[in-house]
Amino acid sequence: MRIATVQSLKVAAKKARSERESIKTEVLVCAGTGCLANGSLAVVESLERSICSRKLTAELKLGLKTTGCHGFCEKGPLVVIQPKGIFYKGVKPKDVKEIIEKTLISGEVIERLLYRDPNTKERIEEYTEIPFYSRQLRIALRNIGKIDPGSIDDYIAVGGYAGLATALTEMTPEEVIDSITKSGLRGRGGGGFPAGRKWKTCRNAPAETRYVLCNADEGDPGAFMDRSICEGDPHAVIEGMVIGAWAVGANSGSIYVREEYPLAVKHLQLAIDQAREKGFLGDDILGSGFSYDVHIARGGGAFVCGESSALMKSVAGEVGEPRAKYIHSVIRGLHDQPTVLNNVETWANVPWIINEGAEKFATLGTGKSTGTKAFSLVGKVKNTGLVEVPMGITLREIIFEIGGGIIGDRPFKAVQTGGPSGGCLPEDKLDLPVDFDTLTEAGSMMGSGGMIVMDDRTCMVDTARYFLEFLVDESCGKCIPCREGVHQLHCILEDICAGEGQPGDIEKIESLSDVIVSASLCALGKSAPNPILSTLRYFRNEYEAHINDGKCAAGVCRNLFSFEISEEACVGCGLCIKACPVDSILGEKKEVHRINGKTCTRCGACRNICAVDAIKVV
Repeated sequence: MRIATVQSLKVAAKKARSERESIKTEVLVCAGTGCLANGSLAVVESLERSICSRKLTAELKLGLKTTGCHGFCEKGPLVVIQPKGIFYKGVKPKDVKEIIEKTLISGEVIERLLYRDPNTKERIEEYTEIPFYSRQLRIALRNIGKIDPGSIDDYIAVGGYAGLATALTEMTPEEVIDSITKSGLRGRGGGGFPAGRKWKTCRNAPAETRYVLCNADEGDPGAFMDRSICEGDPHAVIEGMVIGAWAVGANSGSIYVREEYPLAVKHLQLAIDQAREKGFLGDDILGSGFSYDVHIARGGGAFVCGESSALMKSVAGEVGEPRAKYIHSVIRGLHDQPTVLNNVETWANVPWIINEGAEKFATLGTGKSTGTKAFSLVGKVKNTGLVEVPMGITLREIIFEIGGGIIGDRPFKAVQTGGPSGGCLPEDKLDLPVDFDTLTEAGSMMGSGGMIVMDDRTCMVDTARYFLEFLVDESCGKCIPCREGVHQLHCILEDICAGEGQPGDIEKIESLSDVIVSASLCALGKSAPNPILSTLRYFRNEYEAHINDGKCAAGVCRNLFSFEISEEACVGCGLCIKACPVDSILGEKKEVHRINGKTCTRCGACRNICAVDAIKVV
């Protein structure tokens, strides 16, 4: 039924809240992409069958809900039982009977399913007390894991579309823009451009037609913040876009989603259909006389289409190539009309700012980087997953307190932020505050929020080579500095990693990088040398060792090292013998083993499985 006025929205919200409050116990099952891959749907189905067969819904006033990503992907499938906040990890269908009988009926906690702190070894019952969650502050992710992304009523019950109602009926477009400006909100897609300034410029551009777009392309390897928001709270994105459209005077727009995000597309399309049906999209929204509608545009997975002008070309049905940056999209964007483009996380922040106030948002974070930022924390860290923290938190706090430290307690080596166009920061930068400007000054960048943690077994030359390989494949080829320059950088790195580096290669890299940065057409080319330049800045000795000494101390570049078993450390357990795919390890049980260097392929299987760290790089 269409919600035609603000008053009818208040009535609908009251009814939706009443229905939620009638549920005494709520079982929330994570159905984000990570947990789905681990079998959470089977857990949901088992819960549904058991609850229905035993007729527990009415008896216990029980509610079962599938939600978006809870964030703690490392421990999925996840089940949270409210209102007690009981957090169960690694739940399987076989655990369902016990959960129902012990927890839902008898009120007991199942110890083996609780999270166990790796440092204290204690079991933690409530998810809010788990360090991974307790150190977070969620604004963009505020509803994810708490609501059913397929239910607009669930979104309305937690205050959904109230911000839109306020903007349309209590604020002028100029006041909305002023609020966003005062909040200090900067684009979360990588550029960090002030959202309020962008909106104001678009509104003031002389034109009859304007567009508001959402970038949900998110092409960075290891990044999944925007995907998780689209999957877990799609209405927050839509509400933010409608508020933005009201502010700039746009009547249509698109959400540009990469092809590899089928669940995000499914949930976004369902949310769009529901929003149209309820009257939050389309004509005369909430009786204000304002009209705005949105549709989904599918991207083919081209990384360059994360760049604004290339994205708009793709939305328009043209080849996704960037254009000269002196043409600003807020003046001439989609179809050469003024266009506002922000990413998913940015739009999800907008309703919160309107509801809670610009001042509250501005008090969070640092002076020029206000609010919070979502990150995908991955790599050699114990607690991988999706996190949201206040701007200004240090890298150390994210990696060692929220992330739990390095897997196997190995030495930390570097953290890569900002995706393929970002940089790698060493241990002595761990206490840097995480904000737009500080990361840039350190030789990295915020980017969209990917954060990849590396241990001492990571070769920084090979890491730079990997990201350059990605960028070579993703370059659109329109401009020569990017198309040829990045390719040549990659060739030099390939030679260095293969043991064929030459004196003077480092100087060639630095000189060529300067040309690429200054002459490339778009941000992909201009930032492409960042992985090399940052690793040269902080790990120059590794490049020199590869070139001058023919050594890869990390044991990654196969032509530049060999493995040896330490006689002092080896306990003769035989695990390395079983792991070796080419039978190159010999030795009797409880005796020191030996590696046949002539047949060893240096794959690293033995080193990865050795429990006593006896496999050494020489």
